[in-house]
Amino acid sequence: MDARSYFEGKKVTLMRIGLLGRGVGDAAYMARCGAQVLVVDSAPQEVMQPSVDALKEFPNITFKFGPYDLNDFRTCDMVLKGSGTPMDSPEIAEAHKNGILVRMSADLFVEIAQIPVIGVTGTRGKSTTTHMIHEILVAAGKNVLLGGNVRGVSTLALLPEVTSESIAVLELDSWQLQGFGEAKISPQIAVFTTFFPDHLNYYNDNLDTYLADKANIFLFQKPGDTLVLGAQCAGLIQSKYSGLMQGWTSLVGESDLPSDWKLKVPGEHNRYDAALARRAAQALEIGDDVIRTVLEGFGGVPGRLEFVATIEGVDYYNDTTATTPEATQVALTALGQKYAGRVIAIMGGADKNIDMSQLLKAIPENTMRVQLLAGTGTDRIRHELPDAEVFDNLVAAVGNARRHAQPGDAILLSPGFASFGMFKNEYDRGDQFNAIVKGFGV
Repeated sequence: MDARSYFEGKKVTLMRIGLLGRGVGDAAYMARCGAQVLVVDSAPQEVMQPSVDALKEFPNITFKFGPYDLNDFRTCDMVLKGSGTPMDSPEIAEAHKNGILVRMSADLFVEIAQIPVIGVTGTRGKSTTTHMIHEILVAAGKNVLLGGNVRGVSTLALLPEVTSESIAVLELDSWQLQGFGEAKISPQIAVFTTFFPDHLNYYNDNLDTYLADKANIFLFQKPGDTLVLGAQCAGLIQSKYSGLMQGWTSLVGESDLPSDWKLKVPGEHNRYDAALARRAAQALEIGDDVIRTVLEGFGGVPGRLEFVATIEGVDYYNDTTATTPEATQVALTALGQKYAGRVIAIMGGADKNIDMSQLLKAIPENTMRVQLLAGTGTDRIRHELPDAEVFDNLVAAVGNARRHAQPGDAILLSPGFASFGMFKNEYDRGDQFNAIVKGFGV
């Protein structure tokens, strides 16, 4: 579809462009549509230079880095804010005070595109479930667009691909769902996978606020819409939001996937995600013959318990997106069972104020060795793991793990913490791990 008229001639302040490519794509798309785009980011320019370089062809995009100028939020036509913008941001408050429209990429796409949307959220499992649904719809011959919280994909830049036959599958984090709440919209098919403590540093240790953002995925559904609730979080959500769920609600657990369906990806958590994806596809009347073929052939999502390589008999797995203790515990359990505990885990990073007690119990049950990456989170748990060495860089950590591994063992990067400090983001952490491992095979 041609959405040029929506942006042409408008002055847009894009706040927090990031380094994952989504903000860059949004800026480029709006510039192509004739908008004057001012990119503002509190990070230093030297950190954000890759995003600046990616947009150097556009004379109608300008940049400001460092402390924000409130004037940039009162003299524009629209503010497009990026994920992680503080809820009490004075800049956004200034925009609202001056009657400036404030949006986010995903909800703005949904409003402009006016096509059916499947949205997937949850603390864990949303990426895998989203990609499973996408592959099922592709196999079923649907005209499907994949966006939201997908690395390198600008959701706004999908607009030219939209036709009357399109359906969008969007992975939605809590920040993007803030935008859905402000716009008072929800996907026609909503999938809520799991709910665990996360981002407590952002939400000031208030889990109810975190859940409230995620609940926007169903709060504005209409009768006839569908809500697929994962069994792990269904009880909590139903108790908190009883009477506010307008869509037809379906509860799904791992046992809802037929036992004779054999998945390539390991672990009960992947069967749980597959069951959720199946139910979402069934809401579109896609048959089990297509769904089963896709799910049994699904190879996983990069950075999510991703098998990287076998080098000298040792298997390497990249689970860099495990930024919570629950995610790392799931990975340790899956590989601990597969390798009978012969797992060397590389963990650690920046703290998010999450309880680590259950993960610390799972470590000795599923690993034979643990190595830690330096960071504020590592500082909090290292006394609980007195035998674990701490490394200031990933090269040293992986190299040391390799020296201690024997054929038949597995080396797993599953940090359990955020990536801040040592890496640009969790994807950079995973990319570095993959490059190190593949270098062993040269």
